Amino acid sequence: MSALITPELVALDSNLGAEPSTVIRHLVELVVASGRATEVDGLLKDALAREAKTATGIPGGLAIPHCRSTAVTEPTLAFARLASPVDFGSKDGPADLVFFIAAPDGADQEHLKLLAKLARSLMKKDFTASLRSAGSAAEIVQLVSAVVAPVPVAAGSVPAEGTGTGTSSGAHSATKRLVAVTACPTGIAHTYMAADALVAAAKEAGVDLQVETQGSAGATPLAASIIAAADAVIFAVDVDVRGRERFAGLPVISSPVKRGIDEPAKMIQEALAASENPNARRVAGGSGAVADESTEAGEHFGQKVKRALLTGVSYMIPFVAGGGLLIALGFLLGGYQITDVADDVVLNNSFGNLPEGGLLIYLGAVFFKIGALSMGFLVPALAGYIAFAIADRPGIAPGFVAGAVAGFMGAGTLGGIVGGLLAGVVAAAIGRLSVPRWLRSLMPVVIIPLVASIVASGLMFLVLGGPIALLTVGLSDFLNGLTGASAILLGVILGLMMAFDLGGPVNKVAYAFAVAGLGAATLANQAPWQIMAAVMAAGMVPPLAMALATVLDKKLFTLAERENGKAAWLLGASFISEGAIPFAAADVFRVIPASMLGAAVTGGLSMMWGVTSKAPHGGVFVFFAIDNFLLFVLSIVIGTVISAFAVVALKRYVVRKPKVDEAALATA
Repeated sequence: MSALITPELVALDSNLGAEPSTVIRHLVELVVASGRATEVDGLLKDALAREAKTATGIPGGLAIPHCRSTAVTEPTLAFARLASPVDFGSKDGPADLVFFIAAPDGADQEHLKLLAKLARSLMKKDFTASLRSAGSAAEIVQLVSAVVAPVPVAAGSVPAEGTGTGTSSGAHSATKRLVAVTACPTGIAHTYMAADALVAAAKEAGVDLQVETQGSAGATPLAASIIAAADAVIFAVDVDVRGRERFAGLPVISSPVKRGIDEPAKMIQEALAASENPNARRVAGGSGAVADESTEAGEHFGQKVKRALLTGVSYMIPFVAGGGLLIALGFLLGGYQITDVADDVVLNNSFGNLPEGGLLIYLGAVFFKIGALSMGFLVPALAGYIAFAIADRPGIAPGFVAGAVAGFMGAGTLGGIVGGLLAGVVAAAIGRLSVPRWLRSLMPVVIIPLVASIVASGLMFLVLGGPIALLTVGLSDFLNGLTGASAILLGVILGLMMAFDLGGPVNKVAYAFAVAGLGAATLANQAPWQIMAAVMAAGMVPPLAMALATVLDKKLFTLAERENGKAAWLLGASFISEGAIPFAAADVFRVIPASMLGAAVTGGLSMMWGVTSKAPHGGVFVFFAIDNFLLFVLSIVIGTVISAFAVVALKRYVVRKPKVDEAALATA
């Protein structure tokens, strides 16, 4: 097994910029220069994507950016002791010690255990003090190698792949026992650091705590007897808990894994309080989930609703994407008149009995009908997975039923949203009820779906469906009537939203608005198709503009950005707005405004020219689903040129950031 860290992977007392992205970029370059990764761009993209999910700053002036990447050839640590601390999102301030952990997608268990051991050592103050006082890169390597060497696990800590225990003495130990699960997306660092922090806090409070770490180094599930004896459970996770049903009925405290590092004592106290509160949130019976368990602590109502809506849209998109493309293929092969004859052709013809018009008409009818049936799932899937986001699997069935009712009553996507929210809230409320153990197994498969379906669908039939249907018709008529300046303004607004955060919440709201309307589009009502085209065209502008800007003036961009620019051509053409993120991360106040300017122009032009798209994704590669394709491309080209020249002008003339001496940095 090769060494995880070498002197070449250490940067001491360096000034690596003022942003986490610049620090990570330099550490990535060290990893690539050492021959442990194949490319800067791929590894940097994966590292920044992980950083975007959860801030990697931790208390004590530390940061541990980390990722898995296909660009990494062997598990590696890179370390920087910063002369100017950088804010990585820790509550106690910026970090001066930064470890970058790079793991291959298929890293072996032994290497992952060593990486986990390092992450947990960072919780020890004497180790971090040694890192700050070290006088050379070789000394840093020696310190790190010492803590990742195979040694017996100290009493009271959590084995990297198993469970851990705090002390069982003290005021609570005789009556209170807690269990916990920690897990982060990569399963390398935060998983184990949160476990150790919780164990230390439990020990200080005199509470018995057993922790199951569900990380990359493997996981040994908590024994059933330990869970049965527990008074409450703590979920410090950013991903789904494996085997959540084992904890059914237990009071639960749930938060992102980083809170387990930042506020472990508070979580222990919350768990103790929940164990004594009969109305505390509990893990749902059977395979159900805890309502809202993945949310941030203190998440307000609006954030919960937004998260549920985006979840519903994300699960709905495959139905819409496949259905929209199949309908477009049906029109391509059979012409627009295929809508009038598709049912008859599909039912009464075959390859041996082709209809009038031949094979193309038959295939066009088949493709159109498959697409139409797929689009028929739009509202039920939207409602079902909105309910799923609120109440987990017990909410799916009542959500689908409520969505079907909304479709039946003509309430459309608005009805599906309302029905899904109702079904999810009712299912989650029922799941929180304290019921006898013998009844728990029936809750998620019988009782919750039955009662939630009756309540949510009953309200849709008796109270809400009719008014929502009228509102849907009114909205459809309004969008269909948009012409001239109104349509252009809508396109401009959607373009601004698509470029504002490049795949973030605002971008997704605009995209979700466009996708949700596709189910209502017809040849007589093409406004939803026009909105979809404007959103897709505007979303393609930022990465294409950054790619063009790197060609217009290479000197304004680093070598890594110029390489990113090459990839951004394809990403932009494919409608992947995230292709501009590396540029925005390094220079947000010039890249984002420039991107918004061009995207707004593109959105407005697309609406003005009446461009339509029956496909919700794919960019120029779904040309057959886009009417007025040349105007679609022209609107993108105009917006791209505007954004590219804008970003070049801003970089040239608006408060340039200090140049980094790349040659000196490479030497270091």
